[in-house]
Amino acid sequence: MAYSSMSASAGVVDIMTQGSETVRSMSDILIEPKDCALILVDQQAGLAFGVGSADRQTLLNNVIAVARTATVFGLPIVASTSATKVYSGPLKPAVRAAIPDVVAIDRRNMNMWEDDVARGAIVSTGRRTLIFSGLLTEACVTFPVLSALAAGYEVYVVGDACGGLTPVSHDLALRRMEAAGARPTSWIQVLLELQRDWTRHATYDGARAIVEAHGGGYGIGLAYARDMIKPT
Repeated sequence: MAYSSMSASAGVVDIMTQGSETVRSMSDILIEPKDCALILVDQQAGLAFGVGSADRQTLLNNVIAVARTATVFGLPIVASTSATKVYSGPLKPAVRAAIPDVVAIDRRNMNMWEDDVARGAIVSTGRRTLIFSGLLTEACVTFPVLSALAAGYEVYVVGDACGGLTPVSHDLALRRMEAAGARPTSWIQVLLELQRDWTRHATYDGARAIVEAHGGGYGIGLAYARDMIKPT
């Protein structure tokens, strides 16, 4: 097996050549905290009223989980809201409590990429991998995702932390974004992908606490293992 490195637009990509096949390194195919920013779009109660693609409480749980994940792993967070005084209201209190230091950028249009301040906040993070969570999937998530892709960003859409008007329209919006190059994911996959190794002690306690609080049966199992399975 030969080993070499090559330059890429995002930096240096390690490759391994085995026979006629080139295998990309893990840092090239899995997300890394140093590359990512979380983009929260219109996580507002007024828009959540219209969500019919998922149970609203489950959706809120997932949004809080991905927001807490970004905090534990040190990802910059850009939050944007729309029509706060007209209909949608402010950032949901439970989301705001998870990211108290983040000030949401209010705007008028549906596409936050077309808002100079919101787009500027994203660009200023310096991160080229964007992770999106938002409402509503069909518009205020899809439009900036397509715009970011066109601008050359790598984009992940946390499907279970986005809400659409109906299951069908939510799914179609996800499919459209994926067809344009976005990568669908879930909040638990984002957390596990960023952690990857439970011996990474700097983020272990924070990541585990998120899973226990928001991970359903998986989290219950982790808590049980901690409390009941003792080393002999």
